Amino acid sequence: MLCSGLQAGDLKINKMGFNPKHSERMNEDLKKIEQEVNELTNKLSDLKKEIHKVIVGQEEVLDQIIVSMLASGHILVEGMPGLAKTLMIKSISQALSLNFKRIQFTPDLMPTDILGTEVIEEDEHGHKKFKYNKGPIFSNIVLADEINRTPPKTQAALLEVMQEYSVTYGGTQYAMDKPFFILATQNPVEQSGTFPLPEAQTDRFLLYVLIGYPTESEESQILKQTTGKKPEPIKAVMSGEDLIKLQQFTRDVHIEDELIDKVSKLVRLSRPESSSVEEVKNYVDFGAGPRAGQAIILASKAHALLHGRLAVTPKDITSVVYPAMRHRIMLNFRAESEGIITDQVIKELVNTAKL
Repeated sequence: MLCSGLQAGDLKINKMGFNPKHSERMNEDLKKIEQEVNELTNKLSDLKKEIHKVIVGQEEVLDQIIVSMLASGHILVEGMPGLAKTLMIKSISQALSLNFKRIQFTPDLMPTDILGTEVIEEDEHGHKKFKYNKGPIFSNIVLADEINRTPPKTQAALLEVMQEYSVTYGGTQYAMDKPFFILATQNPVEQSGTFPLPEAQTDRFLLYVLIGYPTESEESQILKQTTGKKPEPIKAVMSGEDLIKLQQFTRDVHIEDELIDKVSKLVRLSRPESSSVEEVKNYVDFGAGPRAGQAIILASKAHALLHGRLAVTPKDITSVVYPAMRHRIMLNFRAESEGIITDQVIKELVNTAKL
């Protein structure tokens, strides 16, 4: 349920030329919208319940994945092997009743293995022609598993589809079905056999989520759950149409100009050439671009909607600022040598921007 009543300002309804005679009709329309939003946000709660049939804990990570989907963005999840990254994403696709494809990225994977290729076909009259066979990228949810196990040439095959939501092959553009998401997992770059994603690629991910080890109680529960009877199968509780409607409502969530100004200030403070933050001057090579601010605002709107609010609060922003910023700030050698990580710099930015 929504935490507060839906108001005209919450959905940016324009009051210019408002006629009092239409107030009753307007109130009825708002009630219908409120009812629809309530029904859809209740489905989000059902979605999380279904996923937790097989996933123990990881509440924050799950929220951030759902936030990314509500904001129509792609997400990159990093963690050590065996932390259920793949299982979590697969479970989400099952609960959403959407087409799902998994691509295992390996050192010998080629771009055509992802995008598809042309083959020669012969018709009944003996005429030969080229036909484009679509690759596994053509799905609603694509799991790019261990994306940094493949060389940059193959990683780059995702650049167009992540930005334009289409694939161009042989001079013809093929649009993706909606909704469309790429949910990628990667192992820490310190591990052998990994190819770090270039900045132009990571910037196309709305959020960069780090998944950690479970707590002691969660790990005990995992051992009990995975070595006993099989859990109940995950039921589909949402459709693609429901998700598209929620994406539309996400953009209508209200955010005050004051908060937008604070997000803008935070992003600008991350740039060493104009920043007043000492940590940025000392440890940052390149700061975040405008896309970081867009990601923070869209993700904070989605976070508010996920938690039953139709207006963004500072808490929503601080909940998403780390995954929205950590892959958009490039640290220098001094930071690496002193053991400084990006999240430490972001913490100073948040404090300076007074979020």
